[in-house]
Amino acid sequence: MNKLIAAPILALALACPSIAAAPQFQTTAPIAYLEDLSSGAVLFSRDADRRMPPASMAKMMTVYVAFDMVKRGELKLDQMMTVRPETWQKWHGPAAGSTMFLSANEQVSVANLLYGIVTLSGNDACVVLAEGISGSEQAFVERMNRKAQEIGLSNSHFGTSNGWPDNGVTYVTARDLAHLADKTITNFPQLYKQFYSRRDFTWGKTMGGNEITQANRDPLLGRVAGADGLKTGHTEEAGYGFTGSAEQNGRRLVMVMAGLSSFNQRIEESVRFMDWGFRAWQAKPVVAAGKQVETANVQMGSASKVGLVAPRQLTVTVPAGAVPAMSAKVVYDGPIKAPIAKGQHIADLVITSPDLPEQRLPLVAADNVSEAGFFGRAWAGLTSFFG
Repeated sequence: MNKLIAAPILALALACPSIAAAPQFQTTAPIAYLEDLSSGAVLFSRDADRRMPPASMAKMMTVYVAFDMVKRGELKLDQMMTVRPETWQKWHGPAAGSTMFLSANEQVSVANLLYGIVTLSGNDACVVLAEGISGSEQAFVERMNRKAQEIGLSNSHFGTSNGWPDNGVTYVTARDLAHLADKTITNFPQLYKQFYSRRDFTWGKTMGGNEITQANRDPLLGRVAGADGLKTGHTEEAGYGFTGSAEQNGRRLVMVMAGLSSFNQRIEESVRFMDWGFRAWQAKPVVAAGKQVETANVQMGSASKVGLVAPRQLTVTVPAGAVPAMSAKVVYDGPIKAPIAKGQHIADLVITSPDLPEQRLPLVAADNVSEAGFFGRAWAGLTSFFG
């Protein structure tokens, strides 16, 4: 039976180590979360696991499902979908909230619906996309929930495709929203770049025949260097919220704020939060790309051990201007059963330092390890039995 193996390694030498307390941040947001995706360090967390209504931030999950289908070849960006008159009737006008200004029986491509969801926060666009993919919004929501569980959103549930208030059926946490943002950016980098950083989008026409251009409500775009997504949300029940991301000098941060009281407060607090993440903290390299850190035991393999290497340059996040003392250990669920593919994520380098958040960095297999032959498996079984 596998067990969690923790192998301490030499303390990390970051010349002249010193004690470094975590920087402090003050905010009026009742829910706030900030993570450095480059190192896995949680820089700030306030009520990050409290269930809350996401409002339009739920649309990130709708977009994730669509991106995943595009990547798998199950959905094409130029595929056309029809706006059902019943859907238009329900999701147009002031009572329907944010809208893309679709028209009944209009043919719209998947790409334009995604722009309508991400840039314009169109409630109508979400439902048209959901119905076009799954036949009904409810069937699509079931797909959303399956995918949410698959990617590890352990404390979230969706009842609609657009986050419309539904008496508590739909709920998320700040930590889950940050994880969803991470998965979106990591799994679909090109689609993320294409759809999430657009400043405005034009669709629909006024009664006078003029085209309607609406601006992206993302409070970081144009205000924070490297900002490129993700999604705002607002309802009376949820208040003003935002899940956002930015990348500067190889560091990517993801933030979530929720429960703010106004549109302007969301802008001010979001910008201040992200700026603090970049200014008050810095990256320090600890392991060069390709360097072997440890070895892991292999079960039923052509080799008894496999090297654990850094898949990229690994960095830790530390207070700006500080060089804290750090220790590290390699953790994996082992022995690891063959076959193992070269580059497969099979272990983590866990780095700790007094008064700073734990940081968990990926380690991958240095080589392919195939399954042992019959006699090798038999011998491994005997040694395991008598061991």
